[in-house]
Amino acid sequence: MRDRRAEAGFTLIEIMVVVVIIGLLLTVVATNVTKRLQTAEKVKAQADIQGMETAIESYRLDNGFYPTIEQGLEALLRKPTTEPVPSNWNGPYRKGHSIAPKDRWGREYLYLIPGAHNSDSYDLWTRGQDGQDGGEGPNADIGNWQQEVTEDQQQAVTR
Repeated sequence: MRDRRAEAGFTLIEIMVVVVIIGLLLTVVATNVTKRLQTAEKVKAQADIQGMETAIESYRLDNGFYPTIEQGLEALLRKPTTEPVPSNWNGPYRKGHSIAPKDRWGREYLYLIPGAHNSDSYDLWTRGQDGQDGGEGPNADIGNWQQEVTEDQQQAVTR
């Protein structure tokens, strides 16, 4: 008579096959989640830039000029005291913010006037995930001179 306990359960090979399958599934899921997070970070950074552009344009309409490099994005929150001091400052131009906004990676947005890309106005950008100029993918710079987020990117975030 055979012992039933010896036949019950799984063999080591069966367990290993299941572990490998689970590992492959987790890899696929993790890859998709990472891509979506990177796209979401880019979309959020572009939305932040668009919001700051609106605030900068409001500042210019009120005062007749953009904030200087020295005044920076702080000029959107507090009336500058350095020249040229705006006489019609109606800020803060960024409601709900008490400090200069940070990008998705915790660094301040960069502001250059006149801009290297927008020579008639200003450049506003973040250096991306790696904090270095240039780059590709998640490390690419995100600036106000670039095209808006594609419809595919927005759909990828909402899926």
